[in-house]
Amino acid sequence: MTSRPPIIINRLDAERLQRLIDVVSGESLAVAELLEEELARGEVIDPEEIPADTVSMNSQVQFTDLTRDRQMIRTLVYPHALAATEDGISVMAPIGAALIGLRVGDVIDWPLPGGGEAQLRIDAILWQPEREGQFHR
Repeated sequence: MTSRPPIIINRLDAERLQRLIDVVSGESLAVAELLEEELARGEVIDPEEIPADTVSMNSQVQFTDLTRDRQMIRTLVYPHALAATEDGISVMAPIGAALIGLRVGDVIDWPLPGGGEAQLRIDAILWQPEREGQFHR
């Protein structure tokens, strides 16, 4: 796997994600470990400082899976919000965990269950809470 681009994480998102990681078990454990690595290497900043082109929780993201040549639009959500979000992808899903903190134009190689890998590119942030002044959602 190649190196991963630098990431920026909203402090509140980082705290909530860490609490989620701390209680994970079973089949989500591998994703939780990868997500925890991302939190450890990310630059954690206050919500008001998040750049408008950065994927944060509850952002609607347009991205391309370069491995499969497939473009998607998904809203990155916590697992409990998945059922209520029509285009939602859980941050605890392998692809969802890869998106957090990336910026428009970033490409990341991300391991998948079963030994595969996805290469993802962030194409656009269609909606972001911080950009809309929603800093404490």
